[in-house]
Amino acid sequence: MTWTDLHHRTEIVHTVLARAAIDPHDPALFDGLGELDQLFGGVEGLLLALTNRWDNHLHVKLELAEIDGRTPVEAYLELAAEQPALRALLDARPAIGHTTRDRALAR
Repeated sequence: MTWTDLHHRTEIVHTVLARAAIDPHDPALFDGLGELDQLFGGVEGLLLALTNRWDNHLHVKLELAEIDGRTPVEAYLELAAEQPALRALLDARPAIGHTTRDRALAR
């Protein structure tokens, strides 16, 4: 992957998250993203990348919460408040958007 590809991937992610901030259920959420198939392998690949992004950030939040004496639920809610568009997008697509860790926190 070239730097140009990396920058285009980042632009696609930012575009989709900006659209999700308006309406995460919008059927046109992924329309007009010319390089989506080439750079992510399609919508499913982008959703997996976004899920990975959430997982990485949540992992760090959980580690910090443990150090600070906060609960995992507090860490999850903090991240959801910091990244509402990402959480809303993943919640709108539950088959991909809910990780094992998310399901464990919901129990």
